[in-house]
Amino acid sequence: MNNLEIKYYSGYIRNWKKLCSELDISDSLNRIERENEIIKKAYQRWEMEMMDHIYGMFAYALWDEKKQKLFIVRDQVGQKQMFYAVAEGKFLFSGDINEIAADEHYKKKLNKKMLQQYLFYGYPIGEETFYQGISKLMPGHYAEWDGEKVTVKRYWMPVFEPDTTKSADEFASELEKVIDEILGEEKNDPEFPYKESFLSGGVDSSYLFAASDAVCANTVGYEESGFDESALARHTAEVLGKDFRVKMISPDEYFERIPTVIDKMGQPLGDASAVAFSIGCKAVKEHADVVYSGEGIDEFFGGYNAHKNPLHEGWTYLTCSHIMSDEVVKSLMLDYDNTVDIREPVAALWDEVQGQDELSQKLTIDISLWLEGDIYLNTDRTSTACGIELHTPFSDLRLFNAARKIPGSYKFMNDQNKYVFRKAASSRLPDEVAFRKKVGFAVPIRKWLSQERFNLPIKEKLFGEASKKFFDQNVLMEMWEKYISGEEFLWSRIYAIYVFLIWYDLKFR
Repeated sequence: MNNLEIKYYSGYIRNWKKLCSELDISDSLNRIERENEIIKKAYQRWEMEMMDHIYGMFAYALWDEKKQKLFIVRDQVGQKQMFYAVAEGKFLFSGDINEIAADEHYKKKLNKKMLQQYLFYGYPIGEETFYQGISKLMPGHYAEWDGEKVTVKRYWMPVFEPDTTKSADEFASELEKVIDEILGEEKNDPEFPYKESFLSGGVDSSYLFAASDAVCANTVGYEESGFDESALARHTAEVLGKDFRVKMISPDEYFERIPTVIDKMGQPLGDASAVAFSIGCKAVKEHADVVYSGEGIDEFFGGYNAHKNPLHEGWTYLTCSHIMSDEVVKSLMLDYDNTVDIREPVAALWDEVQGQDELSQKLTIDISLWLEGDIYLNTDRTSTACGIELHTPFSDLRLFNAARKIPGSYKFMNDQNKYVFRKAASSRLPDEVAFRKKVGFAVPIRKWLSQERFNLPIKEKLFGEASKKFFDQNVLMEMWEKYISGEEFLWSRIYAIYVFLIWYDLKFR
């Protein structure tokens, strides 16, 4: 395999033992050596169909000397990041967009189109990024570089094919077996003898903690009782007889952490939970290097109200997250571009899923755009920045392959979302936990922002010099004053704008 070279790799191959056996690779190699060998030998045997055989999370670059081509690849659902650009004839690539933006061959320029879309969605959606000329490799895609041009190809997309011949109990039993298989591979990895887990008050992380080899659960908490899930998480850990730690987050610590998180994130993200997650990762790093987290279930099984609520006839589903209407964005931005269609990142995929049932359509959109553009951007970049290796077993392709067969009537059943998954979880958890009402990862920032002792620096940023380049100050002031006067729902708009301005000052001043 002298003609093959790994130029970049980030990830974890969960079914490495099976692949080592199939590909005649010594399982005595250390992890870095074995995963490099797996990628090269899998490519040698299956070429780009190799991704059908690898279960885990990955982003890698493989140079084929014989073909004189470089391949960059991202896993099916986008757990790991990958960006690329062609600058001065050089092909630049990395899982960290900051590395490309700082490259001497790339000339930084803001992509204002992305700002316009970000203000609507609240996260950097789709292939374009905040940097003009830097693209994101989307999940389930790979790109070829032949020295002259980049060719991007899709090798996988989430397709739902409901099977109406099985009962909810039969599907739940199948899920149990798949989850045991996935976590069995994690448990039998000698490279990671000690693991911990993140635990909220919800069923996803509770089932993961119960079924895994994690010895201790970790969560974050707040003094504000309406936002604090730590009591529920502690109760679950006690029921399971496992250790538990909680990191209490103060508003001072939260606001102090925001610039660091946005800097390491590489792009603005209007998801306030990212900062709390970063603080949690920093706390966990004091005693663990590998931590489980339960991402993926809501998008595979239908966990959000947006999945259940019917669309109006003729509407396009614009993912489960958007924080401003197009009209608000237009009134706010000084350089609003009328040629930018807010539906553009979704439109082509939405056309492809027509003919499926509405829930399948929505889940396909959220897996393809929201899950990778918000959730995995957050979890990958923040955990990596803190020196944590985050394992997300519930994002494994085998679990999606089980979920895609479950009819929508079993996903929303008995007034429960994710019903069949909850049914499977009840094999490991008490019903009070397995069927507990969905608990979000809420942050009290909506309360903190309205208090003058915390919001003076935010107000200074909102109406500073950078803001005057992008936003109508009168419209922004009206928004701010309405929020301060009690229109609490406006917090997410204020926060998203604030985060963008922090990012802009960090990267362009």
